[in-house]
Amino acid sequence: MRLGGRDIELKTQTLAWELFGKTNSVRMRFRHRYEVDPRYIERLEKAGLVFSGKAPNQPIMQILELPSHPYFIGTQAHPCLTSRPLAPQPMFVGLVAAAMQRRYPDEKLPGCIQAVRKVCNQID
Repeated sequence: MRLGGRDIELKTQTLAWELFGKTNSVRMRFRHRYEVDPRYIERLEKAGLVFSGKAPNQPIMQILELPSHPYFIGTQAHPCLTSRPLAPQPMFVGLVAAAMQRRYPDEKLPGCIQAVRKVCNQID
């Protein structure tokens, strides 16, 4: 069982890497006993999934994305455990921004990366 705070190595040039400020790793909290069977990772990647976050030195995938979708990102972690009303977790900010862009396509709303940089006070 994965329980508590764990580091996640982020793959560069992915949505997760952008959301977390182009950093190489991030620490998130976990409470689960599930994981992707390592035998299927290559097959899933060939089908278009990108595993953008993994456990250091282990074949345990922690974040996945579907680049062909406007905002498809999932994690084994619980971002809700580290998110606060005045300090939201970047994955939530990105989701809200992507949903607002979809709902109001004619408005000049920031994209998910721009919204995260503004709301989460990230500097390039």
